[in-house]
Amino acid sequence: MNHKIASSIPVLDLSKLAGSPSERAEFLHALRVAARDIGFFYLINHGVDHSLLAQVQNQSRAFFSLPTQEKEQVAMIHSPHFRGYNRAASERTRGQPDWREQFDLGAERLPIRQHDDLPAWTRLQGPNQWPASLPQLKPLLLRWQQVMTAMSLQILRAFAESLDLPADAFDPLYGDKPNEHIKLIRYPGREAAQSSQGVGAHKDSGFLSFLLQDHQKGLQVEVADGQWVDALPIEGAFVVNIGELLELATNGYLRATVHRVIAPAAGEERLSIAFFLGARLDAVVPVFQLPAELAAQANGPESDPQNPLLRDVGWNYLKGRLRSHPDVAERYYADILVS
Repeated sequence: MNHKIASSIPVLDLSKLAGSPSERAEFLHALRVAARDIGFFYLINHGVDHSLLAQVQNQSRAFFSLPTQEKEQVAMIHSPHFRGYNRAASERTRGQPDWREQFDLGAERLPIRQHDDLPAWTRLQGPNQWPASLPQLKPLLLRWQQVMTAMSLQILRAFAESLDLPADAFDPLYGDKPNEHIKLIRYPGREAAQSSQGVGAHKDSGFLSFLLQDHQKGLQVEVADGQWVDALPIEGAFVVNIGELLELATNGYLRATVHRVIAPAAGEERLSIAFFLGARLDAVVPVFQLPAELAAQANGPESDPQNPLLRDVGWNYLKGRLRSHPDVAERYYADILVS
């Protein structure tokens, strides 16, 4: 395992949470410091079976190897819930196209019957699209989603404890319908003369993000203004980062950090599998009252003036989807788009 980068992005061992009292205290302290100072950390000994991770990676590669026509049959443009396949350059970050193809999935739920009194974000709930030629993909990814949700809720409760809040302080925000989001992502190689934007610089919007990388580097974290470090792959580890909802809920004590992905060179490719845990769509994020010592160190949530954070989770999430996928927005949300 490569610990050379631990000075920039710390490595946290989740098994210590179930260890001795001193090990548990050590983990909680390291968790709080990492989330405040950097907003990113590696998670090892996380309890997610490595054979399951290998299956998810193998099936993700199988999906991206399908003929383009088969992938387009489950294209996101067919889903008002923003689920499905996007070819490279169809998603945008800060107005610029991202050079990656991807497959987006969410919680497998029935759509909400619509009427005029319902907010537009209720249209986000619904089923996923699945490729007919890979029948094993659905049960595998739904199983992985369930495992990842359980593990990420364990981390979220550890965050509450590390902040001297009740362990269940964040529970009402996700309830029985957390916003679970999976992205299978393939970054094709780019020629030197082409844009290197695999994903443009951004912050994640939810509670927590977990990234499973392959061997190819590309993820970069802005640890200070204009200072970027590589989040180099560690086999079997997740790269974890704080989302804006957690920054908002702690009044900026915890840090949602800007990050980006540099596309690989021509002739190479990169596979990433991301899991995002967000609040339930009908939640409103409060500011939790931290102990005085911690509250005094809170910086207030940083917000892009052109993209201010909203405490109403559903609207905040929908706003991001509309901005990232203008084609889907125009097809299904033209009634709420501002010209």
